[in-house]
Amino acid sequence: MSVELPLWRALTGYRILTLLYVLVLVAMSYRKYEHPLGAAAYMGALTLWMALTWRRTTSPERCTRRFLVGDLSFAAGGILLTTLVDSHARIMGGSPTLPSIWAAGAVLGFAIKGGWRWAAVASSVVAAANLVEREVLARDTIHNVILVWVASVGIGYVVEVARASERTLARALQVEAATRERERLARDIHDSVLQVLAMVQRRGAAIGGEAAELGRMAGEQEVALRTLVSGGPVSRPAGPALAPTPAAVPVPPPPPAAGGPCDVRALLAPYAGAGVTFSEPGAPVELPAAAAAELAAAVSAALDNVRVHAGDGAQAWILVEDEPHAVIVTVRDDGPGIPEGRLADAEREGRLGVALSIRGRLRDLGGTAEWVSVPGQGTEVELTVPKGTAPEGGRRGKTRA
Repeated sequence: MSVELPLWRALTGYRILTLLYVLVLVAMSYRKYEHPLGAAAYMGALTLWMALTWRRTTSPERCTRRFLVGDLSFAAGGILLTTLVDSHARIMGGSPTLPSIWAAGAVLGFAIKGGWRWAAVASSVVAAANLVEREVLARDTIHNVILVWVASVGIGYVVEVARASERTLARALQVEAATRERERLARDIHDSVLQVLAMVQRRGAAIGGEAAELGRMAGEQEVALRTLVSGGPVSRPAGPALAPTPAAVPVPPPPPAAGGPCDVRALLAPYAGAGVTFSEPGAPVELPAAAAAELAAAVSAALDNVRVHAGDGAQAWILVEDEPHAVIVTVRDDGPGIPEGRLADAEREGRLGVALSIRGRLRDLGGTAEWVSVPGQGTEVELTVPKGTAPEGGRRGKTRA
């Protein structure tokens, strides 16, 4: 709902309530007017105008400039008409004008519709009509004029600030949604296309001949694709690339059943092998199917990093822990560890295994991903997923690295 809709509803209520107040006020002073029929005729016209136009102030689309001008004309005209239907003595004595406080509603309509500049113009018209009606600069007249002018200009300024804030929030939400979609696509690309291109590049270079040319082209496309998904220029490092070797291409776990809980153990057990030790609780470890699949994909990306950076002879361990409010999966290896700042450098270079395939997945689940690495003592990645969560574009999770 727009932030200004409550203001339009409040204005509609104000106009209706002040009309009832003015009708009672004129009825009580009916016999005191010099020309009571004139006062009654104006109040009848004002009541008819309100009956025909009260819905105009329920939304900004219905409240047109033509209506606002007509509403202001009724207010200013009623103020000036007071000099014809009321006595000079009563006017000088401070008796209210025919529209009385209803006239402020016309000014507030300009403020909400057009901001403080429109409000200043409309309040100036009402102020001029009041000064003409009173003929002198009485203290009460000046007080009422300034009060209406300040209130309407203030409300108009608040409306402009609220609209600007609403536009800024809408742009921020659009950027956030686009960023989340970009990261989701980048994860899928990293888990499939980039790994295949890296494999073609390595195998082509090893085979030689025409395959080497094919591998070179695959390498160029890998760089271009990494540039696209990372959103910036990529410089290839002089050292070993972070792309997985052919053995690092993950074997996808069996797909979870659509809907309902899924046992995380069943998705992680296929990763156990000669170089990977899998430890699990004796009871099922259940998460929503979508969350379990994302967690398994993050574990797969962590094992890829072990194969690539820890060496062929490295040993990895997967530990599943079922806590009361979360599922914790720890992937540990006995490799050389990660040098300080290497993860940040990899993300800047467009290597998105950690940034998206692990950290991004856990963030979308509302969980966390923590790295503990000591040079020469291996690396430990702890993945925490709250229970009862599923990947959602609008979820925001706290991620640490």
